[in-house]
Amino acid sequence: MFILKTVQAYHPFREQGGPVVKVRALARALARRGHRISVLTADLGIVGRTDVDIEIKRSRWGWCAEEDGVQAIYLSTLVRYRALTVNLRLMEFCVSSLQAFDLVHFYGLYDLLGPTVSFYCRRYGIPYVIEPMGMNRPIDRSIRAKKLWHSCMGRRFLHNATRIIATSELEQQELLEDGVPPRKIVVRYNGVDPAPDLTGFRRGSFRIDYGISTNEPLILFLSRLIPRKGADVLIQAFAQACPESGRLVIAGPEGEKGYLAYLKKCAIGFGVDNRVIFPGPMYEEQKKAAFVDTDLFVLPSSYENFANVAAEAIAFGIPVIITPFCGIRSLVDGRAGLVVPLGLDPLVAALRRLIEDKSLFQQLKEGCSRVASELNWDRLTQQMEGHYADVLASKNGTY
Repeated sequence: MFILKTVQAYHPFREQGGPVVKVRALARALARRGHRISVLTADLGIVGRTDVDIEIKRSRWGWCAEEDGVQAIYLSTLVRYRALTVNLRLMEFCVSSLQAFDLVHFYGLYDLLGPTVSFYCRRYGIPYVIEPMGMNRPIDRSIRAKKLWHSCMGRRFLHNATRIIATSELEQQELLEDGVPPRKIVVRYNGVDPAPDLTGFRRGSFRIDYGISTNEPLILFLSRLIPRKGADVLIQAFAQACPESGRLVIAGPEGEKGYLAYLKKCAIGFGVDNRVIFPGPMYEEQKKAAFVDTDLFVLPSSYENFANVAAEAIAFGIPVIITPFCGIRSLVDGRAGLVVPLGLDPLVAALRRLIEDKSLFQQLKEGCSRVASELNWDRLTQQMEGHYADVLASKNGTY
């Protein structure tokens, strides 16, 4: 199959969140299985970045790169607001190149790439699937603008998709409630890489860097710093559950201006500012070092269509605490962690329970490998490959 993946942000723009990692992992896994994969995305400022680990070349459309059999096309950007871009060469690309593809897979909503490319898909009879990534219901900021997007272009974009990919049963239920026909929805979890090879890796380096002793619990929160993720509640819960010993790491890029300063004030207000660490965004080796030294991962979010970083923690053998509003909940509960209601008191109780109940902690830690095996990208890629085959069979009248 010759597949085009269209997404607003792609590697190396990791600060844009988990979807960047997901799309890259799935694209590379499909390429390993013999498919021709291209990724169409926007140039969010690739020139001048110091963390670019792929060879970037000039192209007719802006910039391009080849990595592990995947071609990435970074469209020149004329105007950018946050992650939203206007890309003048987009229509030219569609007219000259789109008909070469068998199928298009769109990731995310609230951009101009998806509706524009889907218009040409309909014109040329190319089937497409959409993976909303939890965006079908407007949340967080710019609620009115997102509703306007739906009314102007989103409804037709979604209506004409052959399949809608939900990444959890939670998202599947929301899509059904929002009127998406059941026959169109398929569920495919987000994946994680196999358990990392830590041969030669220096354990304890993260604790040494931040002056954390080996005999005190290390609790990690790693995600975009925005209100719905619940980092402020976690700081208060940590202060109550670990009044004398323990360290809490609040890591991730600031997603809302001023929110990091607010979290630091929370730490001061609850009297734990000397035991709460704010290392900022963490990627690659620093992220691995943090996971290796972590005892518990906590994400008390009010909404995650999946919760990729919780899955990553599980792959490292770290028990997790999440809420029922995280899509990964059905895989976690009682197997690799605890699922607790939103709110301070349940979170405090869960922290105390996993810190004090060594038997339960060990049971959940041992369960992590079984859950991680169910989220292996190779397994999920085969599943996605099957969905693509069904879409193409449906187009050809053999489904």
